Formats: sequence, C-alpha cells, structure tokens
Amino acid sequence: MDLTFTPEEQQFRETIRGWVRSNLPADISHKVHNALRLSRDDHQRWGQILGKKGWLGWAWPTQFGGPGWDAIQKHLFEEECALAGAPRVIPFGPVMVAPVIMAFGNAEQQKRFLPGIASGEVWWSQGYSEPGSGSDLASLKCKAERVGNKYIVNGQKTWTTLGQYGEWIFCLVRTSNEGKPQTGISFLLIDMKSPGVSVRPIVLLDGEAEVNEVWFDNVEVPAENLIGEENKGWNYAKHLLAHERTNIADVNRAKRELERVKRIAKAEGVYSDSRFRDEIAKLEVDVVALEMLVLRVLSAEKSGKQSLDIAGLLKIKGSEIQQRYSELMMLAAGPYALPFVFEAMEAGWQGDQAHHIWPEGATHCAPLASTYFNMRKTTIYGGSNEVQRNIVSQFVLG
Repeated sequence: MDLTFTPEEQQFRETIRGWVRSNLPADISHKVHNALRLSRDDHQRWGQILGKKGWLGWAWPTQFGGPGWDAIQKHLFEEECALAGAPRVIPFGPVMVAPVIMAFGNAEQQKRFLPGIASGEVWWSQGYSEPGSGSDLASLKCKAERVGNKYIVNGQKTWTTLGQYGEWIFCLVRTSNEGKPQTGISFLLIDMKSPGVSVRPIVLLDGEAEVNEVWFDNVEVPAENLIGEENKGWNYAKHLLAHERTNIADVNRAKRELERVKRIAKAEGVYSDSRFRDEIAKLEVDVVALEMLVLRVLSAEKSGKQSLDIAGLLKIKGSEIQQRYSELMMLAAGPYALPFVFEAMEAGWQGDQAHHIWPEGATHCAPLASTYFNMRKTTIYGGSNEVQRNIVSQFVLG
C-alpha cells in the first residue's frame, strides 16, 4: 500500500488549487473560514460554478457527464475545496440520489433528472427519517398506494435537512406490509411543489431551521418516478447510505477546522498552555489517522482490490472528530463563546463588525456556540454511532 501521491497526482492537485482560488467567491470563502451563516444563494452559487465546470458531479463517471476521476483525484479535489474555504457541496443531489439513479434508474429517468443535478439548478432533499423511524429506518410508515399510473402518498418525514429549499425529494415509502419490514419499501422521487406537500421548519438550539418536517397529504406521484422495482427500495437505500456515511466522515473539513482551532487558540492566548496544546495534538493525531484510513480505502480502490467495508467506522470517527473540534473552539474562546443572539448575528453586529464591542476577537468567537450546538447531531444522523458500532462489530466478529 503506497500512501504517497505521484507527481501526476501532485500536478492534478495544483491544477485544482489554482482553479478553486480563481473561481471561489471571496465572500463565500470568508463565511466558511469564520463559520458564518451560509444562505441558500451562497450554496447554490458555488454549486452552479462547479456545475458549469462539470465538477459538481465530481465523483460521476464520464458516461453521465462527470469528469471520470479516480478515487485519489476525487479526494484531492475535495481536500483543495475544503482548505480553500469552499462550502461543503449539499450532498442530497450529486452525492446521494444521483448514484442511485445511475445504478438503478432507467435511461429515461437518468436523462430527466441527472442534468439538473449536475448543473446545480435543482435542489434535492432526502426523505428517510420519520418520527420513531430514524436508526430503525425499516419501521417507516409513510405510505404510497398504487392507483393506476400513479402513487398516492400519505405520511410524514422529519429531520429533513434544508427541506425548506427543496424542489425535489427522494423518499423511502411503504408500498407493502407483507413479510419483513425491509421488503415492503420503495424508492420514490417526489416533486415538492405537488399539491399536498407541506414543509414545517424545526427551529434548533442554534436558532436555525436547518431541519424540517415534511408532510404528504394525498400527494399524487406519477408511477414513472419509482426508481427500480417496487418493494426493492431497501436495497437502493443501503447503496445510498454507504455514500452518506463515507461523506459524513468529511476528513477534509476536519483538516480545515483543525487549523481554525489553532487560530482561535492563538488569538485567545491559550495556545501557549501546554495542556491545551496537548488536546489539539490529540485531535490532530486522530485527524491524520482518519485521513490515513480514507487513503487506505482509496489505495485499495485504485489498485482494483476489494476495499474493506468501513463506511460505518468512517462515520463514527469522523462525527466524533467534528464534535471534538467544536468543543475545543468553545474552550479556547472561554466567555466569548457564550453570547449567541441569532437576531443580532443576522443583523451583522455580532460578527465582523463587533471589534469595538469585543476587541479581543468577536469575529471568530461569535459563531462558536452555533457550531457547537449544530455538531451535537453528527453522532446521530446517518445512522447513530451506537448502531454503527453494532454493524462494525458484526462485520469483524461475525
């Protein structure tokens, strides 16, 4: 196993780095580096810039309009974007539903849906979790009944990330109650502008409505929007979840945020404290170890060997690291991390313009409470870490 990059790969990295520097809007990069609120326009603006270059679907094969990069090139692209301060690509379209459409959709569905995803013009949401059906996803109850050439959908989805912006949503729905719960689930694509679809925001501790409830009241969905076969949706969901859990590891963002921890610690005068530096060092060791684990998988893919199925392990370590760096930022900032007034930050005075109020560094301290609260969810979504540990132990121990 060779974890070093070839000269060709290093040249590829330089090409990506130069392009990102030239095309990433400075105002968006500033927000990302300082954890300031990103709007829908910010996300979509960057997505469409990537889309025009043909890189929003950076992991796609050439037959579907992607660049056809190998595993190492994909990793280098993600790393350079993260380090430059690019927003994390909203994954529901290009990273999650697109691979399902490619693998299990028919030619007409691929032609209909993939171009809008690749260009960044269509915003997708994910409809998986329900009240009481999160980690035990197979217990979902949202029902789709076939009536002629359409499905009638009734039920609820919850914790739908950025669902208030969604134009389309891919949903797991129950189409049969016979046999095991997993065998009666189908994978359906639903236009969120359809009559009967309603979205209700859930305001979280950080003051944001990042997640939502989505209700379906006799929503009519054309049968042609069914992906694959009826009652086979669980198989397609597992395919998608492998992409989600690997994506949640997000080692490249962890590397960027590690540097932010150091900047905050230096600005707040605690970097000289050896015990605090020890905590940063422990975090850095874990970030490097996670990166090595990712590179092992990429090396195996590049050589054509069967890589170890460690999506669950990547999710566990990646999500725990995200919580740890947000905790260290809070500790470094001390009392300055406590003030969090959502309306004030929206008005602007608690961010970059607050130097005259908190001269010791309000710019980097104001959003820290929001980041900390938001990261509490990472060990739960995408399959809770407790469930992931059970899966990993079953795989190892049999």
